[in-house]
Amino acid sequence: VMVFDEADQGVGGAVAAAIGERLSRLAGNRQVFAITHSPQVAAAASGQWLVSKTGAAANGLGETLLKGLDQHERHEEIARMLSGATVTEEARAAATRLLEDV
Repeated sequence: VMVFDEADQGVGGAVAAAIGERLSRLAGNRQVFAITHSPQVAAAASGQWLVSKTGAAANGLGETLLKGLDQHERHEEIARMLSGATVTEEARAAATRLLEDV
């Protein structure tokens, strides 16, 4: 198992896509987990999980939630990563292109 935490920090576009492609190749013969904010890297994965955190509870501790995404949810999440708070049709089209290129 290999875990990469934001191996794509500070890059975008073609460089992020190249990192995603290399991580995908690595995953050909081992298990790879990549924590990313890059839609190019996320699109290169065979699956995707959404990680979110709740606010602090009464005891001062928050909660981390993990949700496996189905194909539709994954498409919407990559579109959100591309566009921000409001997902546009242009972002959805770009997400479709990213997922098709994998």
